[in-house]
Amino acid sequence: MIYYFLLELQHHLSFLRVIESVSFRAMAAFLTALILSFISGGWFIETSKRFFRAAVRAHTPASHQAKNNTPTMGGIFIVTVVISTIFLWCKLSDPHVVIILFTLFLFAGIGFWDDWMKIHYKRGLTEKTKWGAQLIAGTLVIAAWHFLLPPLTTVCIPLFKQINPDLGIAYYLWALFVLVGTCNAVNLTDGLDGLASSALLPNFATFSLIAYCAGHALFARYLHIPFVGTAEIAIIGAILIGACLGFLWYNTYPAQIFMGDVGALSLGAALGMMALMTKQEILLILSGIVFVGETLSVIVQVVGFKIFKVRIFKIAPIHHHFEKLGWPEMKITVRASIITIIACLCALMLLKIR
Repeated sequence: MIYYFLLELQHHLSFLRVIESVSFRAMAAFLTALILSFISGGWFIETSKRFFRAAVRAHTPASHQAKNNTPTMGGIFIVTVVISTIFLWCKLSDPHVVIILFTLFLFAGIGFWDDWMKIHYKRGLTEKTKWGAQLIAGTLVIAAWHFLLPPLTTVCIPLFKQINPDLGIAYYLWALFVLVGTCNAVNLTDGLDGLASSALLPNFATFSLIAYCAGHALFARYLHIPFVGTAEIAIIGAILIGACLGFLWYNTYPAQIFMGDVGALSLGAALGMMALMTKQEILLILSGIVFVGETLSVIVQVVGFKIFKVRIFKIAPIHHHFEKLGWPEMKITVRASIITIIACLCALMLLKIR
């Protein structure tokens, strides 16, 4: 592991003391993940063509039929790059790192199971099985968090920083809701080439910056946010940015490979845990406005049809509705990215407002 190797050399070479800097390791980790993605991406795509060819989801616009047999399960590639880079640059003794690794592993496992069923049995997991597996995985992650690094049970309210309701034991149910909700929201968004990746990138950048600030007492006091020692999460965030950016190189329209549930569930869960551990999960509603919108569109569509027998949208999630309206796929993705960037900047502005 590069970090520990350089740490050992530090005793002999004083200039290497820079490696203890979170900002240095974050930049080095970002570049490592990006380079690993570029080096191994082509090979993974060729391998996926042999084993992981996808069939487009049912009820998608007719234009998606051209995407049949595109390699999928690119999430294996992303998660492998992320975990490898974490082992190279992060302090593995830090409980935050252990919890994020555990989160990635469990939710990637659920996604892999679902994708494998779709590829080999032409049908994914039932909704009941999928939700049950996510709730079990989420409970295990929250339990690990409780025993390794008991969290504050207060909820921080943006704009009203003096109001921090203590949920007590109910906080763990709230955390489970955030974790499972975020992973499913990202999964629903993963329906167009580059859409989920381009929406995740600004969010990972936002919560990496928040993690960096919440990990330093001076910055945390200046922003009036809890000091929770999460600086190491900033490095993981940089790794996630590098891996997603490298994946987007291949996933942008027309996609050479899809993320699959193995990527969407694991990356969504990782984002949810970053928000929870930095105590800024309410901000995720704003920064993740695209994910929220995609989820609400599905809920509105289902409720509207079951109760009023009316379809509010031509098709849900909402990105397919825009396709039905005649929007080109790239236009939807770019506009969603612009909205996400604006929302993330607004979320960061709220940190400073007292």
